[in-house]
Amino acid sequence: MDRLQAMEVFVRVAELGSFSKAAEQLGLPPATATNAIQTLEKRVGVRLLQRTTRKVTLTDDGVAYLERCQRLLAEFQDVENLFDREQLQGQVRVDLPERLAHQTVIPALPDFFSRYPEIRVKLNASDRFVDLVGEGVDCVVRVGQLNDSTLIARRIGLLEQITCASPAYLQQHSRPQSLADLGRHQMINFFSSRTGRDLPWEYEQAGELKTIKLPGRVSVASSEAYLACCLAGLGLVQVPRSGIETLLEQGLLEEVLPAFKPPSLPVSIVYSHNRHLSPRVRVFVDWLAEIL
Repeated sequence: MDRLQAMEVFVRVAELGSFSKAAEQLGLPPATATNAIQTLEKRVGVRLLQRTTRKVTLTDDGVAYLERCQRLLAEFQDVENLFDREQLQGQVRVDLPERLAHQTVIPALPDFFSRYPEIRVKLNASDRFVDLVGEGVDCVVRVGQLNDSTLIARRIGLLEQITCASPAYLQQHSRPQSLADLGRHQMINFFSSRTGRDLPWEYEQAGELKTIKLPGRVSVASSEAYLACCLAGLGLVQVPRSGIETLLEQGLLEEVLPAFKPPSLPVSIVYSHNRHLSPRVRVFVDWLAEIL
């Protein structure tokens, strides 16, 4: 194994905190990853990783060496692809919100593959929190405010939100005319996959942000399940208008409280500051920004 490959193994072990996970992601036998680090440490003359039976952590020397390895590998990858962007190869791992993936990104993928036929896309569509480094994901699209300052985010737009319900629900419970009327209604709760807590609703009223928590009989963590519950007449939902226009036109959903708007949701493409945005990932991110 050459020095660059050994550095790549070191960077991945440092990011994941595990020899076995790093070896699996790189397609190497675990013993090869272990030997690569031992050879690297012997070459530089210091211990880079502290190993215990439970975890692998960086030494002080390892922290300094990791930063330089990341920069060197990033520059090497850019040099390799400097003149041949049309023949980019390899895999891009991406995680997308469920409805955004099904309705917008997946139908447009033939266009991406026509531009970059040698790139493979490993796509996961879910609404759960994703650990980019721990799961080896190159980039994610997130809707809503970002709280993790260790990530790099590229804001690509805003999604208008509306409150809506099914005709069957409104026939049974009447149509709310003001925010005060919501106290007599049921909401379909959406809970965070990270914390397990139901997320409150927000409205903008007289220039101020108002938070509302309503009773609900069902909580979900999937945007598809969230919409399905609404169509089944289980309560009110707050959803982006984009993606449900057809349901509104067909009368399967009806907007309520049009004078009281929830704040728009920011849409961002996010990747880790520890993970260099390689040319193949960069062209995929640019393409995502273009179609979204």
